[in-house]
Parts: sequence; structure tokens; C-alpha cells
Amino acid sequence: MGGTRTYEVRTYGCQMNVHDSERLAGLLEDAGYVRAPEGADAADVVVFNTCAVRENADNKLYGNLGHLAPKKAARPGMQIAVGGCLAQKDRDTIVKKAPWVDVVFGTHNIGKLPVLLERARVQEEAQVEIAESLEAFPSTLPTRRESAYAAWVSISVGCNNTCTFCIVPALRGKEKDRRPGDILAEIETLVAEGVSEITLLGQNVNAYGSDIGDREAFSKLLRACGKIEGLERVRFTSPHPRDFTDDVIAAMAETPNVMPQLHMPLQSGSDTVLKAMRRSYRQERYLGIIEKVRAAIPHAAISTDIIVGFPGETDEDFEQTLHVVREARFAQAFTFQYSKRPGTPAAEMDGQIPKKVVQERYERLVALQEEISWEENKKQVGRTLELMVAEGEGRKDDTTHRLSGRAPDNRLVHFTKPDQDVRPGDVVTVEITYAAPHHLLAEGPVLEVRRTRAGDAWEKRNAEKEGKPAQSAGVLLGLPKIGVPEPLPVAASGCGCD
Repeated sequence: MGGTRTYEVRTYGCQMNVHDSERLAGLLEDAGYVRAPEGADAADVVVFNTCAVRENADNKLYGNLGHLAPKKAARPGMQIAVGGCLAQKDRDTIVKKAPWVDVVFGTHNIGKLPVLLERARVQEEAQVEIAESLEAFPSTLPTRRESAYAAWVSISVGCNNTCTFCIVPALRGKEKDRRPGDILAEIETLVAEGVSEITLLGQNVNAYGSDIGDREAFSKLLRACGKIEGLERVRFTSPHPRDFTDDVIAAMAETPNVMPQLHMPLQSGSDTVLKAMRRSYRQERYLGIIEKVRAAIPHAAISTDIIVGFPGETDEDFEQTLHVVREARFAQAFTFQYSKRPGTPAAEMDGQIPKKVVQERYERLVALQEEISWEENKKQVGRTLELMVAEGEGRKDDTTHRLSGRAPDNRLVHFTKPDQDVRPGDVVTVEITYAAPHHLLAEGPVLEVRRTRAGDAWEKRNAEKEGKPAQSAGVLLGLPKIGVPEPLPVAASGCGCD
């Protein structure tokens, strides 16, 4: 047991889990652990932060746990912990099926992980501790952020909705809001550290205020973010159409650092299916929101989530979904074939759709959205855009000699690498020359490069990793990407609960 112990956190599911994993990493480092090197065969402590909303989530977890069993047997002192939504749901079942697991903890007590690991080591038996309500707001815990220049900021936890396909409210609990002053104080601290883009995060982010008795709290929060000096980009995920009010649209349009981008889950275009889903809006209401957003923010890029093949969905119901897609003209849609979520009302509903029918509908939807995404991207050709230089988003950048960045509306742009040094978090100005369905190209020379404080923060972090002194750089403000937190809407609605 001598020497510094290493850890690895494996994350599954939605943005909330990604953010929780940053907290778990921070807790472990605060307790003296160090992150295992990339490519390490196994860390001393492996933590699974699980998701419970996929049909085979438990099979995947136990498969991964089984893969680690012989490694643990050959490595005295190694520990395995399982947390997240599946742990909250399955509890003692996990150690019964995988007795080599040392710790099981839930969504409400992630702050207990280091204590539970130590207790399991001393007592030499598994520790299962599941809290039924939130013990401490996650943002009060230590954090190891994955990005030096962008950050999640949680404004609420839990959800008060009862969507029939979603088990998240049962596992995350009722909505609980943070105080606005605490949220703004965290953002100001992050900006002082070099962060210049934040993403406001909640299970139902625009319902913020229901717990503190202020229906306009979310729009007020957006406007307050606009007054924070040095904060250049503000995004949020994910809103619910039921709670999307005119004051939020006005705040988005009138607050310069709130980005012209909106992820608005649809799930279905059929009023009949929406009712069966217990989604408290209908097609007319949804399209009305899109129309208002476009009127107020003409260049807004709108993305969505859609479930195909919900129990009882008819051909006519599906045609209504295609109608909404044509009318809304989403920049991007995350489409899911319905699968049973254990523990949800929908899993027990009559009218489960045959796989072949779901697949055919899914392919039609994807083909339509691909066509629309391409058409909408073609409208960007000829525009001059400011991009935040991204890290690791262009898989072919090394071979194409390009870099990648995110436009204000979050579209991914690959651009010609300039002669001067450009760092993630810096800002470049380019002209769009080509459009593909899922990205844009700026093939001409970069028009302007702005070295930023966000780039400085990225350079400093990487220099510290390598044990080198950071080079001096400019002091202007930067525009980071939305992730790691992953850029929206790449990770959007991973639990399909929005």
C-alpha cells in the first residue's frame, strides 16, 4: 500500500454525470490520490459513475466489472467503486452480482467516496451507502475540471417532471435550486482562473426558481451572467418546453454573452404521444417557442432530442414528428430508438413497437434531419465568424493540417492552421467556405488571431503537467469551447430525460 495511489473515473450518461465525475476526481485528489496516466492498465482505484436510463446499462456495467475482476485479484490493494444512477437504483444488488466491488454510493452522497474507500480498506468488506436525499450540493465539493478554459456550473439538481420514459427523477430526487449568489460567486471565481465560457447545468435548467419561489429566476440569472467582466460565452442545458418563457427568450436576445444556441428537446411531434409521455406541451406550443426564438435571435442554431417508436406510436404519429422537424429546421437532432428503461411506466405500456418498424422510422428521420442539417449549414458559407479554438475536436486535424473551433452558435468549424501559434481557448476570425452536414470548413487564411487569458490558462495547465515553465502570453479574454464539458449538443440529453 506504500506510495501514492492512482485513480480512474469512468463516466457514462448525461452532462450531470460528467459534472459529478469532475467532483469525484476533485474529492479523490483532495484525499491524496493522483490521476492514473493515460493508457494505464489499471488504477489503484477505479470508479464507475453509472447511468440507469439505457435498456442494457446494467449488462454493460457488470461486463466491465467482470473485466476488472482478474486484474483486482492479481493486484492487492486495488479497489473498485460504483456510483451514479444505476448504483442509486440497484444498491445491494451490485455487490451480490459482483462481490469484488468495494464501494457502492448513490447520486446524493458522492462526497462520501473517499471515506467509504478508506472504510472498505480498513474493514476489508464492501461498503454500500445510498442516501435518499441530497446531503450536500455538489458544487460545494472539490473539483478537478477537465478544461482549463470552460466549465460546467450546476444551478440545480433533481427534476420535478414525471415523463413516463425517464427514471431520473426517482434517482436524482426532486428539484433543488442553488442560491443565485452562490452560482454567480462560483462563476466569478472560475473567470478569475481563466475560464471564459460556462454552461449552466440542470436536469431541467429553465425550471430554475421553482424551489426558491421566483418564476423569472432563470432569466434574471442569464442577465446577471452578462454583467460578469471577462465571461464571454454562456450556454445552458437542457431546458424543457413547458418552462420556456418569453422572459428567457428576451434575456437570451439582450445579453451579449449568452450564445445564439438552444438545445430544446422535442421527443415527439405527436400530441397523442406527448400526452402518453406526460410531456406537458403540445406541437403548437413547441413550434411557437421556436418561432419566437428565431424572431428574437435570427442566427440561433437550435438542436433537439427525438425518441422514435415510443409505445403506441402510429404511422400518423410519426408523420407528425417529421412535420415538426421540417418546420423547426433543427441544426442538429439527437435521435433515439425507444428502448425500455427498467422502472419507468413506459416499459409496462401496451403497444410496444416491433424493432423492424422502429428501425425503418428511425432511418427515415435520420435521413430527413441529415438533409436539413446540410441545408442549414450551407447558409453559413460566406459568413465571417469568431471561433473559440477547441482541443481534440478535429479527429483529422493532424493529417489535414487544420485546427478546429466552435462558432458562437456551437457549430464545429475546421480551419486552416495559421503561421502563428494558436492555443485552445484562443480566438480566431475566419470566413466559412464549405459546409458539410455536421461541420463547416474555413479553407482560406485565418483573418485574425487573438491570444487570450483562456489560452493562457490552457498553456499554464499543460506546462504544469509537463513540468515546464509557461511562456508569457497576452492578457485579453478568451472564448473556450463548451466542453470538456463536451460541446453541446454532443453530449446533450444523454439520459433522454429532457
